[in-house]
Amino acid sequence: MTAPRTIDSSFTTTFEYDYAAAEPDLRRLYENAKRDQWNASRDIPWATAQTSDGRVLADELIDIYGSPLWEKLSEQDRVFLNRRIASWRLSVLMYGEQGAMLACSQMVDIVSGTDQKFFQATQVMDEARHNEVLDRYIAERLDGVTYPMPVNERDLFDSILSESRWYLKTIALQLVAETFAVSLFRMMAEASRDPVLGEVCRRVLGDEARHMGFGMLSLPDVLKNASEQERREMEDYTVFSLEKTLLGFFPLEAYQDLGLSPAQIDEVKAYRRQTAASNDYAPFRKYFKRDMHGSMVQNLARIGLLTERVRPRLERLGINLPQV
Repeated sequence: MTAPRTIDSSFTTTFEYDYAAAEPDLRRLYENAKRDQWNASRDIPWATAQTSDGRVLADELIDIYGSPLWEKLSEQDRVFLNRRIASWRLSVLMYGEQGAMLACSQMVDIVSGTDQKFFQATQVMDEARHNEVLDRYIAERLDGVTYPMPVNERDLFDSILSESRWYLKTIALQLVAETFAVSLFRMMAEASRDPVLGEVCRRVLGDEARHMGFGMLSLPDVLKNASEQERREMEDYTVFSLEKTLLGFFPLEAYQDLGLSPAQIDEVKAYRRQTAASNDYAPFRKYFKRDMHGSMVQNLARIGLLTERVRPRLERLGINLPQV
């Protein structure tokens, strides 16, 4: 078992004495969060039978689906890889949910205003529940197979958790990492073979929509009142978060568990790059193109965090500045 990791941080706690609603839209998010709480022990149909062939996701969501290497795999190996790829993706999401829980627990201290504090408190509960439900799913439906936290994900959350400014935490967490997670959850909800996974993903998605809403409601005033130096810092931190989120995620360990050689894994990576570059209709790319440009990029640009100054860095990530 991997030992816990400590991350040094320091921030100022704001204690409030006025509990009246001052920001109606944020108070509404808080009310919605209270209304929509669910219980991972009670509300997920854990007793539902596994699929007859053991698959968790549609094979189309596996990087090498349709490749010459895929065609050579036995049915047993295809099912094995399907389950291990699912374990890898859910492990990444599970670590992200704990990182979000820790970050939001800090935010309860840091933000000022009762409406913001109340909402952040509900997000702490949401993220704890997501961490719990993903851990249980992996343990009960995927043989307890978990994979290590990817380096880029660790680097991003180390930065978020050690950052003392709430608005930078919000940019990286609610508007970048959370939107990326939403894309994965939506993709798995729509392509799940296991009805239990589909229900888990749909439940989580209902919570995540509120979390992104916090960033969209709270950040415009910060941008409006920021100095030129502060604006540049926020733009740079946005791109840093995008770089850490969009690069460096490859389920290497899942392919190693299948027994692929280094040369075969290089073949997987090459096929993955080729498919991404040439086929907008590949399922994985289709989902992410829709969600990335329909949600994350549009939202970041709408509130002024993606500018001409950072265009070259965005283009290296395959992101074009939208018309806003």
